[in-house]
Amino acid sequence: MTESKGPDTPGGSAAPKKKRRSVVDRLRPYAIGVTAMVVVFGASAVIGAHVRGNKDVKVSEPSGAVAAARPPAAPPTDGASPSPAPAAGPKLAIPVRPTVPVTVTVYEDLRSPDSKAFHEEYEATFQQLLTTGQVTIDYRLVTVSDKQYGGSGALVAANAAACAQDQGRFSAFVGQVWKHQPSDPKVDGFASEKMMRKLADKAGKIQTASFDPCIEQRDHEGWVDKSQADFAASGFGTVPVVEVNGVAVKTVHTSLTPAKLRAQILKEAKRVIALQAVPTDTPALAG
Repeated sequence: MTESKGPDTPGGSAAPKKKRRSVVDRLRPYAIGVTAMVVVFGASAVIGAHVRGNKDVKVSEPSGAVAAARPPAAPPTDGASPSPAPAAGPKLAIPVRPTVPVTVTVYEDLRSPDSKAFHEEYEATFQQLLTTGQVTIDYRLVTVSDKQYGGSGALVAANAAACAQDQGRFSAFVGQVWKHQPSDPKVDGFASEKMMRKLADKAGKIQTASFDPCIEQRDHEGWVDKSQADFAASGFGTVPVVEVNGVAVKTVHTSLTPAKLRAQILKEAKRVIALQAVPTDTPALAG
């Protein structure tokens, strides 16, 4: 009897069956993919930990902070105080009103008795000036007293004030700081985060869910440090310091009074408005 031949080969032999892949072989591509994902997420975790570990060197500006106004390099020849140059550089000032003809910049130290005394004497004048719609007041927080007396109360309070500013409650919070400032600046009472929470509660309308982490993690201390470094480099010396459109008022610690400061500011506002009203020789655009 003739032997039957296989249907798949000329010689009659059946083709060898394809070898089945083992379970390990089938899963190998997926294992490689999972390993790659672990590497990616592991690297992300390391990067995130590095960023968090270096958080204290970051300059985190509170909401609404602006760059300080600067006077022009060359003084005017007519004796009038110069208009400020366009704002540039780090945003170290906290404004309490929109941009207007005159910017008054007040450098203050929340631990300093002199800054508190200045606030008490000039606060009513500043409020009157703000109602004119011609003045913006920028507050620059510095920490001169920490170096003078030791401790960190000025830094902690300034950071907390910036945290309050994140919620639009800067003025209310700082008002409580002045009310509860220790009578002896050598007492570093503001170094306590617990005290900052109490002041925030007294200021009202400050959400603890965001305020507490802000003071605990010291979100704005880098910003405060930068403000202090800029102040020290300026050569102003002691606080308080007042600038009108970027020009320092030299009589703050001698003969300045609220009435004199108000007159000086309104005079500057009148001058700036008059300059803005002068038409410029701008060529008309072709239609």
